[in-house]
Amino acid sequence: MFDKRRAWIWLHEPKHEWNDAALSVSTQAETDFWQGTHYGFRRDNGHCLLTDVEEDFSLVVRCSGKPCNRYDQGGIMLRIDMENWIKIGIEAESKTVSRLGSVVTNLGYSDWATVDIDASVQSMWYRVQGKGADFLIESSANGKSWNQMRMAHLHAYPGRISVGVYACSPSNGEGCDFVFDHLVLGPSQWEDEI
Repeated sequence: MFDKRRAWIWLHEPKHEWNDAALSVSTQAETDFWQGTHYGFRRDNGHCLLTDVEEDFSLVVRCSGKPCNRYDQGGIMLRIDMENWIKIGIEAESKTVSRLGSVVTNLGYSDWATVDIDASVQSMWYRVQGKGADFLIESSANGKSWNQMRMAHLHAYPGRISVGVYACSPSNGEGCDFVFDHLVLGPSQWEDEI
């Protein structure tokens, strides 16, 4: 799962546990990643486990979790620094609706692209493929059939990026548990189609 030949580093290390080929994470309350747009606040205290890549890459992982509070979320993180990053995951919204989406943060401002899904969906596969500063973001219910969520660009890309998993609980509840498994980090398979 998490290739031990690579250096994996925690940003805001949470309670966590390794089980066979899975990583279990327990978030702390009032943790989040967001910069500026609309709400005005800046938060950069969520939990991430990251490794640096300089080559074009493909990162696949399954994230499962049963949200405890509104806005609980987990998935993939791509990070240059606190003002330039991408996160992909499911964010809890209500007892009936969650939001499958991504946030792309460039130069200190976050956007948020989502689609509403049934709140009963508590596990999702994610795949991000990077070619330089461009990223193809996809999701899958089964890890085999992939749906494009978006294509994005990070303007401040310096020729390397930290990639891995993230989880956070923006509300002031008790936090939430997430499990990450089937992580594969390898060469990009993103084909040029013109």
